[in-house]
Amino acid sequence: MDKKNDSASRRLLTGANLIVLALLFIAAVLLSGLLFRGARLDLTENRLYTLSDGTQNIIDGIDEPIHLYYFYSQTTARAVPGLDTYAKRVRELLEEVAARSRGKVILETVDPLPFSEAEDRAAGYGLTAVPIGASGDSLYFGLAGTNATDGQASIPIFQPDKETFLEYDVAKLISSLASDKRPVVGILSSLDMGPGFDAQTRSVRNGWVIDDQLRQLFEVRKIDPSIGMIDDDVDLLVLVHPKNLSDDALYAIDQFVLRGGRLMVFVDPDAEADVPAPGTDPTTAMMQSRASDLSKLFQAWGVRYDPSRVVLDANLALHTQSSADARPARHLAVLGLRQDQLNQGDVISAQLETVNLSTSGYFTLNDDATTHLEALAQSSENASTVAADRLRFLTDPSTLFDDFTPTGERYVLAARLTGPLRTAFPDRSEDGHLSESKVDANIVLFADTDLLNDRLWVQVQNFFGQRIYNAFANNGDLVINAVDNLIGSSDLIAVRTRATSARPFTTVDELKRRADDRFRSKEQDLQTELTQTEQKLQALQSGKGEGSEAILSEAQRAEIERFRNEKLRVRKELRQVRRQLDADIEALGARLKFINIIGVPLLVTLLAVGLAGWRGRQRRLRQQQRRDA
Repeated sequence: MDKKNDSASRRLLTGANLIVLALLFIAAVLLSGLLFRGARLDLTENRLYTLSDGTQNIIDGIDEPIHLYYFYSQTTARAVPGLDTYAKRVRELLEEVAARSRGKVILETVDPLPFSEAEDRAAGYGLTAVPIGASGDSLYFGLAGTNATDGQASIPIFQPDKETFLEYDVAKLISSLASDKRPVVGILSSLDMGPGFDAQTRSVRNGWVIDDQLRQLFEVRKIDPSIGMIDDDVDLLVLVHPKNLSDDALYAIDQFVLRGGRLMVFVDPDAEADVPAPGTDPTTAMMQSRASDLSKLFQAWGVRYDPSRVVLDANLALHTQSSADARPARHLAVLGLRQDQLNQGDVISAQLETVNLSTSGYFTLNDDATTHLEALAQSSENASTVAADRLRFLTDPSTLFDDFTPTGERYVLAARLTGPLRTAFPDRSEDGHLSESKVDANIVLFADTDLLNDRLWVQVQNFFGQRIYNAFANNGDLVINAVDNLIGSSDLIAVRTRATSARPFTTVDELKRRADDRFRSKEQDLQTELTQTEQKLQALQSGKGEGSEAILSEAQRAEIERFRNEKLRVRKELRQVRRQLDADIEALGARLKFINIIGVPLLVTLLAVGLAGWRGRQRRLRQQQRRDA
């Protein structure tokens, strides 16, 4: 009887222990959810979910409190699948920013219910209202911020497909509120980059995305080309496609740099955005040069730049389509630069993944130059140059391969120029004239203006009246990095240049490139054999007598038959090259599937079995030791 009572007591005690453990587990989960909200262990390769040092520096630099208002229509958002997950990600980031600010950033989460004062506040801050469902209830999902001086900034709507830019957007908003005065960026350009009125379509034209981004971050001031002096309050002067500048304008730029002003230059041997003015004679427009140069200033700075030469690169060539019905072909002058071509030791270009250029020139330095030229972007060694005029009327980009011969040189496509400078106008003597620089110059040079154009790096969509930008390359990041660095701000760079979650299939791209080269080689062989056969046919035909032009000799028939067979053979080889490409890619995919589906689970299983076996042996060993004792 006692044994039965003891057994019942043990069962009761075991059941009570399990209940207590379950309650403790639930309490621990609830408590950890409250205490560790927003905490995370970031195991991603590029630490995508860790607050960057740049954001922390921006937060540390806040002098006056900043209020952030996170608007999220929680009830309305239930009709949008998956939005709650991203909204939680945004809230956790904002909470972490507020927690690390030590009270400098005050966060308030607002659920703007329909027809409420909170909804009016959201609309007043300029947040985007997205109608959802048949009822048309408005969904707000954005951020507004204010500072102690009544300054205001906002993110109209958070886009789930722009998650990689989330921290940068928040850091940019806080940075704009933390400073009362925005840096002044003066732009002198012969290209129409900003918004305006299009006379041909008689409608308002949106500006380039890069122009819009610059205006969001800085005070942009348009500089007249006829100006005789650059104001001292201009923190950075940007020259875009400077064409036909007068000596007075060049002198103003010269003296601005010698006074210590920062300069960024975009020149181009063939600027595709340089279109003739409306009403220009077509013949004149066709022959009009699209090159730009700063020859007088470059010469004084020790920089060599040839506005008549364009860099070609077989390793970096991108596929382009000359017309809607044409097959995409690799264009040697349209380049997609990767990290290997971007200087990872300079904050301007470090950690950027892709920069696209088109018909770019290149820079070198004179042997007797007093300045230092540090490359920010370079071509590969499989590169050469071609006359810019050849690209003006190019219809088939594949013809650039015909006489392409790599030089083995890595051409400098963008660079930082530093060091002491001398004036390019030693004969002038205006008041305040400087013959040499007060401090070492800091100039950033780009040999391409097309990298600023939307088509090379960003897609623009209209989303409920808002222009939504989806960048597929880092051209904008490169330019904004350069501006931030030249005006002395590097904190936003640390946020912006973080790696994105996009992981290109570089191995597949390399397989395609090699197969494309083999395919083109076969095509050239076919064309060579065709030409040789035609010459032989002409030689045979010329040896026939008069009156027998319509009769083919046995030799001609044999030659024609041989050519047909050879043509079929080469075409078969072309198809084989394409099939081999598909086979290589499929084999790579099969190996990856095997690793992911079988290899990794098998490895984990073997580790688990091994661990279980080791623990069993340890347990038996301890039991044996107790028995021996």
